[in-house]
Amino acid sequence: MELANRRIVLGVTGGVAAYKAAVLARDLMARGASVQVVMTAAGQRFVGAETFQALTGQPVFSDAWDARIENRMPHIELSRRADVVLVAPASADFLARIAHGLCDDLLATLCLARDCPLLVAPAMNRQMWEHPATRRNVATLRDDGVGFIGPDSGVQACGETGEGRMLEPSDIAEHLCAHFTPKRFAGRRVLLTAGPTFEPIDPVRGITNLSSGKMGFALARALAFAGAKVTLVAGPTTLPTPFGTRRLDVTTAMQMHDAVMAEVGGADLFIGVAAVADWRVANASKSKLKKTAGGAPPDLQFALNPDILAAVASLPAAPYCVGFAAESEDLERNGQAKRAAKGVPLLCANIGHATFGRDDNELLLIDEAGLTRLERADKNTLAARLVLEIANRLEAAAPDRPKARKSRARRRGKHA
Repeated sequence: MELANRRIVLGVTGGVAAYKAAVLARDLMARGASVQVVMTAAGQRFVGAETFQALTGQPVFSDAWDARIENRMPHIELSRRADVVLVAPASADFLARIAHGLCDDLLATLCLARDCPLLVAPAMNRQMWEHPATRRNVATLRDDGVGFIGPDSGVQACGETGEGRMLEPSDIAEHLCAHFTPKRFAGRRVLLTAGPTFEPIDPVRGITNLSSGKMGFALARALAFAGAKVTLVAGPTTLPTPFGTRRLDVTTAMQMHDAVMAEVGGADLFIGVAAVADWRVANASKSKLKKTAGGAPPDLQFALNPDILAAVASLPAAPYCVGFAAESEDLERNGQAKRAAKGVPLLCANIGHATFGRDDNELLLIDEAGLTRLERADKNTLAARLVLEIANRLEAAAPDRPKARKSRARRRGKHA
């Protein structure tokens, strides 16, 4: 679990979004965290302490003189046990108090006495968020090293629409997972493909495959957690956009190729995870093909689609390239042959071709040094392991990467 053994103090201040903090506490615990809730008096007017105690299995604290802490210093004891203090929701009043160093309740005192990171998820009316006083307080807190998660924009409890609402609990949990992930890809740009492609036969029919896109989307998420600036070129899939990812949707292999070639300049890493159709229908019909009684099936003619991975790998200043392969037999031999044919330093071969649509997978990494097996795991866990493997290889190849970036910069300047 991504937050296993992490100790989180969850601060809950006054605001209608306090009910979301209960969902957030459950989400964090489901990811392996231990959650200790500290509430302000205003927060308890929206959600009772008993709710959080039942959800977390931990007593809830709100009194700076709580006798349950032997030395009557909960602001010290609770903060020293924490890996992070997360305040969600963080009201305008609370931001103002900690920006000015006020210690008028347990949560504010704890935030000043902590020696761990402080993250806040603001929640307030749009005009309160935009007010100059709030903007000054936010700027002060950012300068003090406080991390902000959100806010989001949308319909608010008051009925108005704008920026200031708290992010959804699942989004806050994703930010927290990213917070704890080592930034092995900080400053690097990553481009990857994911999902199937769809090659039209006519306006209502086409040729595709069973790829769900789950592995590629998990990799985009893991790379964003690791600090990369990620662009994901996605074939047809209903999966939500991964955390921290810029997404470009395409349908056909030709569209995916064109999108990749338009985006690859400046990339440090390219990963071809998509299950790209090898062929397209060259004589696709612009109108629906009709079936007639006793009639012959349509005479479909096929054309070869471009090999996106090989095209990127053959660029004069190519990024570090990683390919994926799904083989039904003789995995090692076919994988080695495919790696050589594509001209890439690393190929990830799915162990078992029935991986499409599954939530777990197992990979065999094939490079010039030999074979590395990544044991079966859920795809998010597997993606995190693969990101570390790629980081090690990319750092080993680091002497060549700055040259490639400079070369790309010169090309862009030349044609600007």
